[in-house]
Amino acid sequence: MARESESGLPIEPVYGADALEGWDPAEKLGEPGAYPFTRGVYPSMYTGRPWTMRQYAGFGTAVESNARYKQLIDNGTMGLSVAFDLPTQMGHDSDAAIASGEVGKVGVAIDSVDDMRVLFDGIPLDKVSTSMTINAPASLLLLMYQLVGEEQGVPADKLTGTIQNDVLKEYIARGTYIFPPKPSLRLIADIFKYCRAEIPKWNTISISGYHMAEAGASPAQEIAFTLADGIEYVRTAVAAGMDVDDFAPRLSFFFVARTTILEEVAKFRAARRIWARVMKEEFGAKNPKSLMLRFHTQTAGVQLTAQQPEVNLVRVAVQGLAAVLGGTQSLHTNSFDEAIALPTDKSARLALRTQQVLAYETDVTATVDPFAGSYVVEKMTDDVEAAALELMAKVEELGGAVNAIERGFQKSEIERSAYRIAQETDSGERVVVGVNRYTIDVEEPYEPLRVDPAIEAQQADRLAKLRAERDQAAVDAALAELKKAAEGTDNVLYPMKDALKARATVGEVCDALREVWGTYVPSDVF
Repeated sequence: MARESESGLPIEPVYGADALEGWDPAEKLGEPGAYPFTRGVYPSMYTGRPWTMRQYAGFGTAVESNARYKQLIDNGTMGLSVAFDLPTQMGHDSDAAIASGEVGKVGVAIDSVDDMRVLFDGIPLDKVSTSMTINAPASLLLLMYQLVGEEQGVPADKLTGTIQNDVLKEYIARGTYIFPPKPSLRLIADIFKYCRAEIPKWNTISISGYHMAEAGASPAQEIAFTLADGIEYVRTAVAAGMDVDDFAPRLSFFFVARTTILEEVAKFRAARRIWARVMKEEFGAKNPKSLMLRFHTQTAGVQLTAQQPEVNLVRVAVQGLAAVLGGTQSLHTNSFDEAIALPTDKSARLALRTQQVLAYETDVTATVDPFAGSYVVEKMTDDVEAAALELMAKVEELGGAVNAIERGFQKSEIERSAYRIAQETDSGERVVVGVNRYTIDVEEPYEPLRVDPAIEAQQADRLAKLRAERDQAAVDAALAELKKAAEGTDNVLYPMKDALKARATVGEVCDALREVWGTYVPSDVF
């Protein structure tokens, strides 16, 4: 009897050559590092060196997060990934009334360039690659990072890293948006232009399906809605006068890795193939790098359980293996205690060790795309691709990603998928070890990491000191120039950088833009 995949597609008990009848390897596969990049974006993949091992960290104050980053670097982390608290993600200062109770909770609180300076104290920015999980205010955090680099004597063309900067998925799945879609897309186009001129090695956007998956999207939905968002960003940049080959090589993507290894491998391979064809056929990209879907992967936090949390070590290892077999360029493995609280030093180290075991104790790095030619994986790749293309066509029928978002299409589709998963879990049809099967009567005690509530007052004191010391007239003048640029067509990042350099805060800069662009109010009309 056939089972169904996470996307609701059939998985047969046995696959043979008939599953690939009429299948053209040259068209479907190509060679590793060659169009359509099904087998990976680089010819050698991990046979030369492993993927970049990132660890996502950030909590409390910049001082605390700085200490954690240094520990991760000492333990072999190759790239830093910064988590920001909710007030920072929403463009509010730590002393704002709306920030009460959330300062430093799910990430580090960054209110000004002063905090960014502390966050990277003693960390040479020309030696590390930094990924920042920030969206609506991504431009601010990037500019503060550039300012700290300048203070360290690091020229902007030596800075490497990524800003997530994917606001469209915020309207779909997460909710940490600030401005309406149109000015948000204008800001992203300004970032593309600014980075091409000023920070050329920076990845300007990480188009994210991860958060859609965490909200309940199936693998097919995850890549369909992510690639549809990517198409919208490319169209926006082209409409702003940019040549596709001037910015497309710096685009990157961000996906989840679930425990269902076969479908996850198929998903990653299908996503590469779809993106290569879209970039070539719709946008006429000529540079091979413009056709490459390069992506970061994070293991599935939503699949981790608070019950018997040590079992999550096994889940994370399996999820990490799926990402590696699928050809990821960088990977973050979640800590086993994520479902309970922020990771402790020990659990963060174990998460990193999981990647190191995959890279150095298994043979998955010995050959490129080890599942190529597998009857089941090739058939599942075709099936996921077809399902994703069908969803992408529906988005196009609605007028593209933004119009579909405003109609509530993607959100409603993901909610239906999430409801199905919840029903299957509640009924026991979907087995979750330790939750609805193989449970224990008494859980072993576990002491999670807690954030000191005094952090909120400490950040408020830092802000009061900053406002007392700075040249307020210079801040006011810079914010006025920023509003003027936002009202017109000038690139807003240049006056924004001047404002941040004058020690304007995240909240003040975002408030200046709110005055001009307004804020987004969602509607569910689909």
